[in-house]
Amino acid sequence: MSNPQQLRYSKEHEWLSALDDGVATIGITEYAANALGDVVYAQLPEVGDTVTAGETCGELESTKSVSDLYSPVTGEVTAANQDVVDDPSLVNTAPFEGGWLFKVRVAQEPDDLLSADAYTEFSGN
Repeated sequence: MSNPQQLRYSKEHEWLSALDDGVATIGITEYAANALGDVVYAQLPEVGDTVTAGETCGELESTKSVSDLYSPVTGEVTAANQDVVDDPSLVNTAPFEGGWLFKVRVAQEPDDLLSADAYTEFSGN
C-alpha cells in the first residue's frame, strides 16, 4: 500500500487528514504499523484532552514492544476510535481507514508536516 496522497505525515510516522471544519483525523502509517508488529493494545487520548504537537498522547503495544503515540498537531481531542481500543489489530489491517486513532480540533498546525511523497522518501517506504 502506498501512502495516500491526500494525507500529511509527521516524522514520528503519524498521518493527518485534511481539516474538516477544523477537525483532523489522526492515525499511524502502514510503515509504523509494520514496524510495530501485531498491535494488541491501544491507549488513546480521551475526548476533551488537549494534545500538543510533537508530544506523547497515548501508546500502542505490540507483540514486539510498546511505542509512544505522538500528536502531529495541537488541539482538543473530539473523538477516540473505540473500535481500535476493542480490536487493536485494526491498526495493522487498516491503518488508513478503520484503524484511525483519534480526532482533534486543531488549534495550531505545525509547518513541518510532510507530503505523501516527502514521507515516502523520509521513511524509505
